[in-house]
Amino acid sequence: MTRQAGALIGLSALVSFLLGLVAAGTRPPLSRGIATLPPSGSQVRPLVVESLQPPASQAAATPAVDFASVAARINAAVVNVDIASRGADDRPRMAPRRRYSTDDVDAPREGSGSGFVIDPSGFILTNHHVVTGADRVTVTLSDGRAFRAEIVGVDEAMDVALLQVHSKTPLPVAPLGDSETLRVGEWVCAIGNPLGVYFHSVTVGVVSYLGRKLFDPSLDAFIQTDAAISFGNSGGPLINARGEVVGITTAKSAQDANIGFAIPIAQVIAVLPQLREHGTVARGYVGWGLTSLTPALRRALQLGPEHGALVQDVASDTPAERAGVRPYDVIVRLDDQPVLGDEDLSRRIASRQPGTIATVDLWRDGALRQVVVKLGIRKVSDVALHALPRADVRAAAHTASPLGISVRDLDDDIVDHLRIPAGMQGVLVTEVDPAGPARLALVRINQVILEINRRHVRSSLEFRSAAAGLKAGEAAALLIYDRSTGQRLICTVVTDPEP
Repeated sequence: MTRQAGALIGLSALVSFLLGLVAAGTRPPLSRGIATLPPSGSQVRPLVVESLQPPASQAAATPAVDFASVAARINAAVVNVDIASRGADDRPRMAPRRRYSTDDVDAPREGSGSGFVIDPSGFILTNHHVVTGADRVTVTLSDGRAFRAEIVGVDEAMDVALLQVHSKTPLPVAPLGDSETLRVGEWVCAIGNPLGVYFHSVTVGVVSYLGRKLFDPSLDAFIQTDAAISFGNSGGPLINARGEVVGITTAKSAQDANIGFAIPIAQVIAVLPQLREHGTVARGYVGWGLTSLTPALRRALQLGPEHGALVQDVASDTPAERAGVRPYDVIVRLDDQPVLGDEDLSRRIASRQPGTIATVDLWRDGALRQVVVKLGIRKVSDVALHALPRADVRAAAHTASPLGISVRDLDDDIVDHLRIPAGMQGVLVTEVDPAGPARLALVRINQVILEINRRHVRSSLEFRSAAAGLKAGEAAALLIYDRSTGQRLICTVVTDPEP
Protein backbone atom coordinates (compact mmCIF):
# COMPACT_ATOMS: atom_id res chain seq x y z
CA MET A 1 0.00 0.00 0.00
CA THR A 2 1.37 3.41 -0.96
CA ARG A 3 1.93 6.08 1.66
CA GLN A 4 -0.76 8.24 -0.07
CA ALA A 5 -3.34 5.47 0.05
CA GLY A 6 -2.62 4.87 3.72
CA ALA A 7 -3.09 8.56 4.46
CA LEU A 8 -6.46 8.54 2.71
CA ILE A 9 -7.63 5.53 4.69
CA GLY A 10 -6.54 7.16 7.94
CA LEU A 11 -8.30 10.40 7.07
CA SER A 12 -11.50 8.49 6.20
CA ALA A 13 -11.42 6.64 9.54
CA LEU A 14 -10.92 9.90 11.45
CA VAL A 15 -13.89 11.54 9.68
CA SER A 16 -16.08 8.50 10.40
CA PHE A 17 -15.09 8.59 14.09
CA LEU A 18 -15.84 12.31 14.38
CA LEU A 19 -19.23 11.85 12.69
CA GLY A 20 -20.01 9.07 15.16
CA LEU A 21 -19.25 11.37 18.09
CA VAL A 22 -21.56 14.05 16.70
CA ALA A 23 -24.39 11.53 16.25
CA ALA A 24 -23.99 10.21 19.80
CA GLY A 25 -23.84 13.70 21.23
CA THR A 26 -27.01 14.86 19.49
CA ARG A 27 -29.08 11.75 20.18
CA PRO A 28 -31.84 12.47 22.71
CA PRO A 29 -31.31 10.81 26.10
CA LEU A 30 -33.19 7.61 26.90
CA SER A 31 -36.37 8.02 28.92
CA ARG A 32 -36.12 6.08 32.17
CA GLY A 33 -38.07 2.85 32.01
CA ILE A 34 -39.21 3.34 28.39
CA ALA A 35 -37.83 1.47 25.42
CA THR A 36 -36.38 3.69 22.69
CA LEU A 37 -37.44 2.56 19.22
CA PRO A 38 -34.94 2.67 16.32
CA PRO A 39 -35.70 4.35 12.98
CA SER A 40 -38.01 2.48 10.62
CA GLY A 41 -36.26 -0.42 8.88
CA SER A 42 -33.34 -0.54 11.30
CA GLN A 43 -32.17 -3.89 12.63
CA VAL A 44 -30.97 -2.44 15.94
CA ARG A 45 -32.79 -3.94 18.94
CA PRO A 46 -34.50 -1.50 21.34
CA LEU A 47 -33.03 -0.93 24.77
CA VAL A 48 -35.44 -2.18 27.47
CA VAL A 49 -34.90 -1.37 31.14
CA GLU A 50 -37.05 -4.15 32.59
CA SER A 51 -36.56 -3.26 36.26
CA LEU A 52 -37.99 0.24 35.72
CA GLN A 53 -40.71 -0.48 33.19
CA PRO A 54 -44.19 -1.04 34.70
CA PRO A 55 -46.31 -3.90 33.35
CA ALA A 56 -48.68 -2.96 30.55
CA SER A 57 -51.67 -3.99 32.70
CA GLN A 58 -50.60 -1.66 35.49
CA ALA A 59 -50.01 1.23 33.11
CA ALA A 60 -53.46 0.76 31.62
CA ALA A 61 -55.07 0.62 35.09
CA THR A 62 -53.55 3.91 36.26
CA PRO A 63 -54.53 6.66 33.81
CA ALA A 64 -53.40 10.21 34.31
CA VAL A 65 -55.19 12.00 37.15
CA ASP A 66 -57.25 14.96 35.94
CA PHE A 67 -58.66 16.76 38.97
CA ALA A 68 -59.48 19.81 36.88
CA SER A 69 -62.19 17.79 35.15
CA VAL A 70 -63.24 16.18 38.43
CA ALA A 71 -63.66 19.58 40.09
CA ALA A 72 -65.62 20.90 37.11
CA ARG A 73 -68.09 18.01 37.43
CA ILE A 74 -68.45 17.94 41.23
CA ASN A 75 -68.24 21.64 42.14
CA ALA A 76 -71.93 22.30 41.44
CA ALA A 77 -72.90 19.66 44.03
CA VAL A 78 -70.74 21.19 46.79
CA VAL A 79 -72.58 23.70 48.99
CA ASN A 80 -71.78 26.29 51.61
CA VAL A 81 -73.52 25.71 54.95
CA ASP A 82 -74.16 28.84 57.03
CA ILE A 83 -75.25 28.54 60.65
CA ALA A 84 -76.92 31.02 62.99
CA SER A 85 -77.56 30.47 66.69
CA ARG A 86 -79.47 32.75 69.06
CA GLY A 87 -77.32 31.93 72.08
CA ALA A 88 -73.83 30.90 73.06
CA ASP A 89 -72.66 27.43 72.25
CA ASP A 90 -69.39 25.60 71.94
CA ARG A 91 -68.38 24.85 68.37
CA PRO A 92 -64.61 25.26 68.37
CA ARG A 93 -64.18 23.50 65.03
CA MET A 94 -66.63 25.67 63.10
CA ALA A 95 -65.25 28.44 60.92
CA PRO A 96 -66.11 31.83 62.50
CA ARG A 97 -67.87 34.33 60.25
CA ARG A 98 -68.17 37.19 62.73
CA ARG A 99 -66.66 38.01 66.09
CA TYR A 100 -68.72 39.35 68.94
CA SER A 101 -67.75 40.84 72.26
CA THR A 102 -66.97 38.11 74.79
CA ASP A 103 -68.73 40.23 77.43
CA ASP A 104 -72.14 39.28 76.03
CA VAL A 105 -72.45 35.53 76.55
CA ASP A 106 -75.93 35.54 75.03
CA ALA A 107 -74.84 37.24 71.79
CA PRO A 108 -75.78 35.32 68.63
CA ARG A 109 -73.19 33.18 66.90
CA GLU A 110 -72.62 32.58 63.21
CA GLY A 111 -70.41 30.13 61.44
CA SER A 112 -70.02 28.17 58.24
CA GLY A 113 -68.98 24.83 56.89
CA SER A 114 -69.34 22.77 53.75
CA GLY A 115 -71.57 19.99 52.45
CA PHE A 116 -72.53 18.16 49.28
CA VAL A 117 -75.76 17.06 47.61
CA ILE A 118 -76.34 13.29 47.48
CA ASP A 119 -79.90 13.24 46.11
CA PRO A 120 -81.48 15.49 43.46
CA SER A 121 -84.51 15.97 45.73
CA GLY A 122 -82.30 18.02 48.06
CA PHE A 123 -80.64 15.74 50.62
CA ILE A 124 -77.22 17.02 51.72
CA LEU A 125 -74.47 15.54 53.88
CA THR A 126 -72.29 17.55 56.25
CA ASN A 127 -70.72 17.19 59.71
CA HIS A 128 -72.73 17.12 62.92
CA HIS A 129 -70.36 19.61 64.54
CA VAL A 130 -71.11 22.09 61.75
CA VAL A 131 -74.83 22.30 62.56
CA THR A 132 -74.92 21.44 66.27
CA GLY A 133 -76.74 24.11 68.29
CA ALA A 134 -77.91 25.91 65.15
CA ASP A 135 -81.28 27.66 65.13
CA ARG A 136 -81.08 28.40 61.43
CA VAL A 137 -79.18 26.58 58.66
CA THR A 138 -78.81 28.14 55.22
CA VAL A 139 -77.40 26.25 52.23
CA THR A 140 -75.95 28.18 49.28
CA LEU A 141 -75.29 26.51 45.92
CA SER A 142 -72.47 27.30 43.55
CA ASP A 143 -74.87 29.26 41.32
CA GLY A 144 -75.75 31.59 44.21
CA ARG A 145 -79.16 30.17 45.10
CA ALA A 146 -79.77 29.97 48.86
CA PHE A 147 -82.19 27.69 50.70
CA ARG A 148 -83.32 27.31 54.28
CA ALA A 149 -82.24 23.80 55.28
CA GLU A 150 -83.92 21.33 57.60
CA ILE A 151 -81.81 19.05 59.82
CA VAL A 152 -83.26 15.63 59.01
CA GLY A 153 -80.96 13.55 61.19
CA VAL A 154 -77.65 13.59 63.05
CA ASP A 155 -75.17 10.97 64.20
CA GLU A 156 -73.06 12.55 66.89
CA ALA A 157 -70.87 9.48 67.32
CA MET A 158 -69.75 9.53 63.69
CA ASP A 159 -70.06 13.34 63.35
CA VAL A 160 -72.47 13.22 60.41
CA ALA A 161 -75.61 15.26 59.70
CA LEU A 162 -78.23 14.86 56.96
CA LEU A 163 -79.89 18.07 55.73
CA GLN A 164 -82.67 18.67 53.25
CA VAL A 165 -83.59 21.67 51.12
CA HIS A 166 -86.61 22.02 48.87
CA SER A 167 -85.91 23.08 45.30
CA LYS A 168 -88.34 23.36 42.41
CA THR A 169 -85.76 21.78 40.11
CA PRO A 170 -83.49 18.74 40.69
CA LEU A 171 -80.14 19.58 42.23
CA PRO A 172 -76.75 18.41 40.93
CA VAL A 173 -75.48 15.37 42.79
CA ALA A 174 -72.03 14.24 43.89
CA PRO A 175 -71.76 10.49 43.13
CA LEU A 176 -70.78 8.31 46.08
CA GLY A 177 -67.86 5.92 45.69
CA ASP A 178 -66.45 2.98 47.64
CA SER A 179 -64.06 4.00 50.41
CA GLU A 180 -63.31 0.32 51.11
CA THR A 181 -61.21 0.13 47.93
CA LEU A 182 -59.04 3.14 48.78
CA ARG A 183 -55.28 2.59 48.96
CA VAL A 184 -52.56 4.49 50.75
CA GLY A 185 -50.86 6.72 48.19
CA GLU A 186 -53.98 7.13 46.04
CA TRP A 187 -54.68 10.65 44.79
CA VAL A 188 -57.70 12.50 46.23
CA CYS A 189 -59.00 16.05 46.25
CA ALA A 190 -61.08 18.06 48.71
CA ILE A 191 -63.61 20.78 47.83
CA GLY A 192 -64.97 23.16 50.43
CA ASN A 193 -65.14 26.65 51.82
CA PRO A 194 -62.00 27.32 53.91
CA LEU A 195 -62.57 29.87 56.66
CA GLY A 196 -66.08 30.39 55.33
CA VAL A 197 -64.67 32.89 52.83
CA TYR A 198 -62.79 31.06 50.06
CA PHE A 199 -65.80 29.37 48.48
CA HIS A 200 -65.33 26.19 46.43
CA SER A 201 -61.59 25.89 46.97
CA VAL A 202 -60.02 22.73 45.57
CA THR A 203 -56.98 21.09 47.17
CA VAL A 204 -55.19 17.93 46.04
CA GLY A 205 -53.15 15.34 47.93
CA VAL A 206 -52.87 11.63 48.58
CA VAL A 207 -54.32 9.19 51.07
CA SER A 208 -51.56 8.98 53.67
CA TYR A 209 -53.20 6.49 56.07
CA LEU A 210 -56.35 4.40 56.37
CA GLY A 211 -58.23 3.52 59.54
CA ARG A 212 -56.85 6.29 61.77
CA LYS A 213 -58.24 6.37 65.33
CA LEU A 214 -58.88 9.85 66.75
CA PHE A 215 -61.79 10.07 69.17
CA ASP A 216 -63.58 6.75 69.62
CA PRO A 217 -61.22 3.79 69.01
CA SER A 218 -64.07 1.31 68.66
CA LEU A 219 -65.78 3.28 65.88
CA ASP A 220 -63.25 5.55 64.17
CA ALA A 221 -61.59 4.56 60.90
CA PHE A 222 -60.65 7.96 59.47
CA ILE A 223 -59.04 8.48 56.08
CA GLN A 224 -55.89 10.54 56.60
CA THR A 225 -54.82 12.80 53.74
CA ASP A 226 -52.32 15.55 53.03
CA ALA A 227 -54.82 17.42 50.84
CA ALA A 228 -55.12 20.79 52.60
CA ILE A 229 -58.12 20.97 54.94
CA SER A 230 -58.91 24.16 56.85
CA PHE A 231 -61.66 25.43 59.14
CA GLY A 232 -64.73 25.72 56.96
CA ASN A 233 -63.88 22.60 54.95
CA SER A 234 -65.76 20.52 57.52
CA GLY A 235 -68.55 18.56 55.87
CA GLY A 236 -67.15 18.85 52.34
CA PRO A 237 -66.39 15.90 50.06
CA LEU A 238 -63.12 14.01 49.71
CA ILE A 239 -63.07 12.81 46.10
CA ASN A 240 -61.08 10.14 44.27
CA ALA A 241 -59.60 10.42 40.78
CA ARG A 242 -62.79 8.99 39.24
CA GLY A 243 -64.86 11.85 40.61
CA GLU A 244 -66.56 9.84 43.38
CA VAL A 245 -66.97 10.94 47.00
CA VAL A 246 -65.01 8.61 49.27
CA GLY A 247 -65.17 10.61 52.49
CA ILE A 248 -66.47 13.63 54.41
CA THR A 249 -63.68 15.99 55.49
CA THR A 250 -64.10 16.54 59.20
CA ALA A 251 -60.91 17.34 61.11
CA LYS A 252 -57.33 18.55 60.80
CA SER A 253 -54.22 18.25 62.87
CA ALA A 254 -53.47 21.23 65.10
CA GLN A 255 -49.75 20.50 64.83
CA ASP A 256 -49.33 20.01 61.08
CA ALA A 257 -51.18 21.67 58.20
CA ASN A 258 -50.57 18.63 55.96
CA ILE A 259 -52.58 16.17 58.04
CA GLY A 260 -56.35 16.10 57.61
CA PHE A 261 -59.03 13.50 58.22
CA ALA A 262 -62.23 12.35 56.52
CA ILE A 263 -65.01 9.96 57.51
CA PRO A 264 -65.11 6.99 55.09
CA ILE A 265 -68.23 7.23 52.95
CA ALA A 266 -68.93 3.51 53.44
CA GLN A 267 -69.59 4.18 57.13
CA VAL A 268 -71.93 7.04 56.23
CA ILE A 269 -73.87 5.04 53.65
CA ALA A 270 -74.50 2.34 56.26
CA VAL A 271 -76.34 4.78 58.57
CA LEU A 272 -78.16 6.87 55.93
CA PRO A 273 -81.43 4.88 56.15
CA GLN A 274 -81.61 5.45 59.92
CA LEU A 275 -80.79 9.15 59.56
CA ARG A 276 -83.50 9.62 56.96
CA GLU A 277 -86.21 7.54 58.67
CA HIS A 278 -85.53 8.07 62.37
CA GLY A 279 -83.37 11.20 62.57
CA THR A 280 -80.77 9.42 64.66
CA VAL A 281 -78.62 6.28 64.65
CA ALA A 282 -79.01 3.47 67.17
CA ARG A 283 -76.06 1.12 67.55
CA GLY A 284 -75.70 -2.12 69.41
CA TYR A 285 -73.75 -2.09 72.66
CA VAL A 286 -72.28 -4.86 74.80
CA GLY A 287 -70.13 -3.10 77.39
CA TRP A 288 -66.77 -4.78 77.00
CA GLY A 289 -63.35 -3.33 76.30
CA LEU A 290 -61.42 -5.19 73.62
CA THR A 291 -57.85 -5.36 72.41
CA SER A 292 -55.97 -7.02 69.57
CA LEU A 293 -54.86 -10.62 70.01
CA THR A 294 -51.17 -10.29 69.15
CA PRO A 295 -48.64 -13.16 69.10
CA ALA A 296 -46.84 -11.64 72.11
CA LEU A 297 -50.10 -11.45 74.05
CA ARG A 298 -50.93 -15.04 73.18
CA ARG A 299 -47.58 -16.16 74.53
CA ALA A 300 -47.84 -14.09 77.69
CA LEU A 301 -51.32 -15.34 78.60
CA GLN A 302 -50.94 -18.79 77.00
CA LEU A 303 -54.02 -18.29 74.88
CA GLY A 304 -55.11 -20.94 72.41
CA PRO A 305 -56.95 -19.12 69.60
CA GLU A 306 -54.90 -17.55 66.82
CA HIS A 307 -57.62 -15.06 65.91
CA GLY A 308 -60.22 -13.22 67.92
CA ALA A 309 -60.73 -10.26 70.24
CA LEU A 310 -59.41 -10.31 73.81
CA VAL A 311 -61.70 -8.88 76.51
CA GLN A 312 -59.69 -6.56 78.74
CA ASP A 313 -62.54 -4.93 80.68
CA VAL A 314 -66.23 -5.53 81.39
CA ALA A 315 -68.28 -2.57 82.58
CA SER A 316 -70.74 -3.11 85.39
CA ASP A 317 -74.46 -3.44 84.71
CA THR A 318 -73.98 -4.03 80.97
CA PRO A 319 -75.12 -6.78 78.58
CA ALA A 320 -71.62 -8.28 78.68
CA GLU A 321 -71.63 -8.56 82.48
CA ARG A 322 -75.15 -9.98 82.52
CA ALA A 323 -74.12 -12.60 79.95
CA GLY A 324 -71.19 -13.68 82.12
CA VAL A 325 -68.36 -12.39 79.94
CA ARG A 326 -65.10 -11.92 81.87
CA PRO A 327 -61.75 -10.21 81.34
CA TYR A 328 -59.24 -12.42 79.48
CA ASP A 329 -62.02 -14.13 77.51
CA VAL A 330 -61.21 -14.40 73.80
CA ILE A 331 -64.21 -13.81 71.52
CA VAL A 332 -63.70 -16.11 68.54
CA ARG A 333 -67.11 -16.18 66.80
CA LEU A 334 -70.19 -13.99 66.60
CA ASP A 335 -73.33 -15.73 65.34
CA ASP A 336 -71.25 -18.51 63.76
CA GLN A 337 -69.04 -16.03 61.90
CA PRO A 338 -65.31 -15.92 62.81
CA VAL A 339 -64.05 -12.81 64.61
CA LEU A 340 -60.90 -11.50 62.94
CA GLY A 341 -59.98 -8.97 65.63
CA ASP A 342 -61.24 -6.34 68.03
CA GLU A 343 -62.06 -3.77 65.33
CA ASP A 344 -63.96 -6.36 63.30
CA LEU A 345 -66.05 -7.34 66.34
CA SER A 346 -66.71 -3.73 67.39
CA ARG A 347 -67.97 -2.76 63.92
CA ARG A 348 -70.22 -5.80 63.71
CA ILE A 349 -71.78 -5.17 67.11
CA ALA A 350 -72.25 -1.45 66.35
CA SER A 351 -73.98 -2.26 63.06
CA ARG A 352 -76.75 -4.18 64.85
CA GLN A 353 -79.91 -2.79 66.32
CA PRO A 354 -80.26 -2.53 70.10
CA GLY A 355 -82.42 -5.28 71.55
CA THR A 356 -81.25 -7.94 69.10
CA ILE A 357 -79.76 -11.20 70.33
CA ALA A 358 -76.16 -12.17 69.58
CA THR A 359 -74.60 -15.59 70.10
CA VAL A 360 -71.00 -15.28 71.23
CA ASP A 361 -68.44 -18.12 71.21
CA LEU A 362 -65.53 -17.44 73.54
CA TRP A 363 -62.39 -19.21 74.69
CA ARG A 364 -61.77 -19.28 78.44
CA ASP A 365 -59.16 -21.25 80.38
CA GLY A 366 -58.57 -23.78 77.63
CA ALA A 367 -62.22 -24.44 76.76
CA LEU A 368 -64.76 -23.02 74.32
CA ARG A 369 -67.99 -21.62 75.75
CA GLN A 370 -71.08 -20.04 74.27
CA VAL A 371 -73.07 -17.17 75.74
CA VAL A 372 -76.11 -15.23 74.54
CA VAL A 373 -76.02 -11.43 74.72
CA LYS A 374 -78.96 -9.06 74.32
CA LEU A 375 -77.52 -5.87 72.84
CA GLY A 376 -78.06 -2.57 74.60
CA ILE A 377 -77.96 0.96 73.16
CA ARG A 378 -74.58 2.44 72.48
CA LYS A 379 -74.13 5.94 73.87
CA VAL A 380 -71.86 8.62 72.45
CA SER A 381 -68.37 8.09 73.79
CA ASP A 382 -67.41 10.47 76.54
CA VAL A 383 -63.78 9.36 76.61
CA ALA A 384 -61.45 12.32 77.15
CA LEU A 385 -59.81 13.49 73.92
CA HIS A 386 -56.61 14.53 75.62
CA ALA A 387 -54.46 13.16 78.39
CA LEU A 388 -54.94 14.52 81.88
CA PRO A 389 -52.11 16.65 83.26
CA ARG A 390 -49.51 14.74 85.14
CA ALA A 391 -50.21 14.83 88.86
CA ASP A 392 -47.51 15.92 91.27
CA VAL A 393 -46.81 12.58 92.92
CA ARG A 394 -43.55 11.96 94.72
CA ALA A 395 -41.92 8.66 93.87
CA ALA A 396 -41.14 7.74 97.45
CA ALA A 397 -40.58 4.05 98.17
CA HIS A 398 -40.71 3.22 94.45
CA THR A 399 -39.13 0.19 92.86
CA ALA A 400 -37.74 -0.38 89.37
CA SER A 401 -38.18 -3.55 87.29
CA PRO A 402 -37.01 -5.33 84.13
CA LEU A 403 -40.08 -3.85 82.47
CA GLY A 404 -38.63 -0.35 82.72
CA ILE A 405 -41.21 0.81 85.26
CA SER A 406 -40.99 2.29 88.74
CA VAL A 407 -44.02 1.86 90.97
CA ARG A 408 -45.25 2.64 94.45
CA ASP A 409 -47.99 1.36 96.72
CA LEU A 410 -51.38 3.00 96.68
CA ASP A 411 -52.42 4.90 99.78
CA ASP A 412 -55.37 7.09 100.73
CA ASP A 413 -53.63 10.31 99.69
CA ILE A 414 -52.79 8.96 96.24
CA VAL A 415 -56.28 7.54 95.74
CA ASP A 416 -57.90 10.85 96.67
CA HIS A 417 -55.44 13.02 94.75
CA LEU A 418 -55.66 11.01 91.51
CA ARG A 419 -59.34 10.11 91.93
CA ILE A 420 -58.66 6.40 91.72
CA PRO A 421 -61.73 4.25 92.51
CA ALA A 422 -61.92 3.38 96.19
CA GLY A 423 -60.95 -0.18 97.01
CA MET A 424 -58.82 -0.64 93.88
CA GLN A 425 -55.78 -2.81 94.57
CA GLY A 426 -52.64 -2.35 92.55
CA VAL A 427 -49.48 -0.27 92.22
CA LEU A 428 -49.09 3.22 90.80
CA VAL A 429 -46.68 3.81 87.91
CA THR A 430 -44.41 6.65 89.00
CA GLU A 431 -41.68 6.47 86.35
CA VAL A 432 -41.35 4.93 82.88
CA ASP A 433 -37.93 4.52 81.29
CA PRO A 434 -38.13 6.56 78.04
CA ALA A 435 -36.06 3.91 76.26
CA GLY A 436 -37.54 0.93 78.09
CA PRO A 437 -39.95 -1.79 76.90
CA ALA A 438 -42.93 -0.47 78.89
CA ARG A 439 -42.74 2.89 77.12
CA LEU A 440 -43.02 1.15 73.77
CA ALA A 441 -46.13 -0.64 75.06
CA LEU A 442 -47.74 2.73 75.93
CA VAL A 443 -47.54 2.29 79.70
CA ARG A 444 -47.67 5.76 81.24
CA ILE A 445 -47.12 7.53 84.55
CA ASN A 446 -50.08 7.56 86.97
CA GLN A 447 -51.64 4.42 85.54
CA VAL A 448 -52.40 1.64 88.02
CA ILE A 449 -51.04 -1.84 87.35
CA LEU A 450 -53.51 -4.44 88.61
CA GLU A 451 -52.11 -7.74 87.29
CA ILE A 452 -49.11 -9.20 85.49
CA ASN A 453 -49.90 -12.28 83.43
CA ARG A 454 -53.17 -12.64 85.39
CA ARG A 455 -51.28 -12.54 88.70
CA HIS A 456 -52.50 -9.87 91.14
CA VAL A 457 -50.00 -7.15 92.11
CA ARG A 458 -51.52 -5.48 95.15
CA SER A 459 -48.23 -4.03 96.41
CA SER A 460 -44.80 -3.08 95.16
CA LEU A 461 -43.50 -6.28 96.76
CA GLU A 462 -45.89 -8.43 94.70
CA PHE A 463 -45.03 -6.39 91.60
CA ARG A 464 -41.31 -6.96 92.14
CA SER A 465 -41.87 -10.68 92.66
CA ALA A 466 -43.94 -11.02 89.48
CA ALA A 467 -41.53 -8.97 87.39
CA ALA A 468 -38.49 -10.86 88.70
CA GLY A 469 -39.91 -14.08 87.30
CA LEU A 470 -39.85 -12.76 83.73
CA LYS A 471 -37.11 -14.04 81.46
CA ALA A 472 -35.17 -11.90 79.03
CA GLY A 473 -37.18 -11.38 75.84
CA GLU A 474 -40.37 -12.73 77.44
CA ALA A 475 -43.74 -11.08 76.91
CA ALA A 476 -45.78 -9.92 79.88
CA ALA A 477 -49.46 -8.92 79.81
CA LEU A 478 -50.17 -6.03 82.19
CA LEU A 479 -53.76 -5.34 83.24
CA ILE A 480 -53.81 -1.58 83.81
CA TYR A 481 -56.37 0.93 85.04
CA ASP A 482 -56.12 4.09 82.95
CA ARG A 483 -57.43 6.97 85.04
CA SER A 484 -57.74 9.29 82.02
CA THR A 485 -60.43 7.06 80.49
CA GLY A 486 -61.68 5.15 83.53
CA GLN A 487 -61.14 1.86 81.69
CA ARG A 488 -59.00 -1.22 82.12
CA LEU A 489 -56.46 -1.99 79.40
CA ILE A 490 -54.13 -4.88 78.66
CA CYS A 491 -50.65 -3.78 77.56
CA THR A 492 -48.16 -6.30 76.21
CA VAL A 493 -44.62 -5.53 77.35
CA VAL A 494 -41.71 -7.55 75.94
CA THR A 495 -38.66 -7.45 78.20
CA ASP A 496 -35.29 -6.64 76.71
CA PRO A 497 -33.38 -9.64 75.34
CA GLU A 498 -30.04 -10.66 76.79
CA PRO A 499 -27.12 -8.64 75.42
